[in-house]
Amino acid sequence: MKPSRSARGRTRLSEVGEDTLIASILRGLPNSRSLIGDDCAVLEFRGARNLLVLKTDCVVENIHFRASTDASLVGWKAMMRPLSDFAAVSAVPQFALITLIVPATKSALWVKKLYNGLKRAAALFGVAIVGGETSAIRGPIVISVSVSGFVERKRSVSRAGGKEGDDLFVTGHLGGSLRGKHLKFVPRIHESRWLTENVRVHAMMDLSDGLGADLPRLAKASKLGFKIDKDALPLAPGASIDNAISEGEDYELLFAVSPRDRPRLQKAWRKKFPKVSLTPIGSLIHPSSFIPHPLKRGYVHFQ
Repeated sequence: MKPSRSARGRTRLSEVGEDTLIASILRGLPNSRSLIGDDCAVLEFRGARNLLVLKTDCVVENIHFRASTDASLVGWKAMMRPLSDFAAVSAVPQFALITLIVPATKSALWVKKLYNGLKRAAALFGVAIVGGETSAIRGPIVISVSVSGFVERKRSVSRAGGKEGDDLFVTGHLGGSLRGKHLKFVPRIHESRWLTENVRVHAMMDLSDGLGADLPRLAKASKLGFKIDKDALPLAPGASIDNAISEGEDYELLFAVSPRDRPRLQKAWRKKFPKVSLTPIGSLIHPSSFIPHPLKRGYVHFQ
C-alpha cells in the first residue's frame, strides 16, 4: 500500500525496500542516471580510451559474517564482494581503499588477520591497496572496500541490454552460500573478461542477492519478462531448488546472449573453463507474455 503524503516522512525502510530506496536517491542526484551503472559506476572522460569503473561495498558483523568468523575470511569476503561487481560489468580492478570501523576493544591481531585476507584477495587479481580510513565504533564491525579500475568501451556491459528471445545462462552452482561459499568464493572476473572478448553479451550481473531477486532486476532493466526452467538450475552439493533461488551470495554470473551464439559459446566454454559449469536456465521474453513466477525473492535488504 502506498503511504499517505502526511506519513511519507516517517515511512520505514522496511516498508520501502532496497530497490525503491536506491531509485529515490538517484532521482535526487544530478546526472546520476547517465553515470551510475547497475553493479558499478561506469564513467566516461572526454578523450579517454577506456571507461573508469568505481565500486564500493561493505561487510557488516552479524549481517555478512559472525563474530566467531575467522578474520582472514572476513577480509577475503570484504575484498571479493566489490570485485564480483567488477566481474558483472567485465571490468579490470586496479586500486582499492579500505575503511575499517571497529570497536577499540578488538585485538590488533584480529585486524592483522583481517588485512591478511584483504591482501590475499587483492593480490589474486593484481589490485593494489592504496589507502583508506579507520574509525572506532561501539556497535558491530564494518569493513568498507572501494575499488577503481577500467573497462574498454566495446566490452562494457550492464543489465539493461537484454533482447527478447535471449538465452539466460548462469556460471557455477547455486545455493551453496550458507555452507561456507560466501566466505571463500572467487569472483568470475576471468570468466567475464573472456565472455566479452569472445561473445556478444547483451546483459549481465552477478548473483549476490539470489536468483529470485536478481533475475527480475535484470529483466526489468532490459524492459522484458523472463521464463526459467527451475529443474535446470545447477545446484550446489546439498542445495535444494529453493536454496538456489533464494539463499543469495552465490556470486556467480547471470547473463543473456543471442540463441544463435549458444552452441559456439557452450563448446568454447567447456574448452576454456573445464572446471566451471555453464548452464542455460531460461530466456528473456516479451513483457506482454510474462507471467510473474512464484519465485522466492532472495535476500532483501532492510526487511
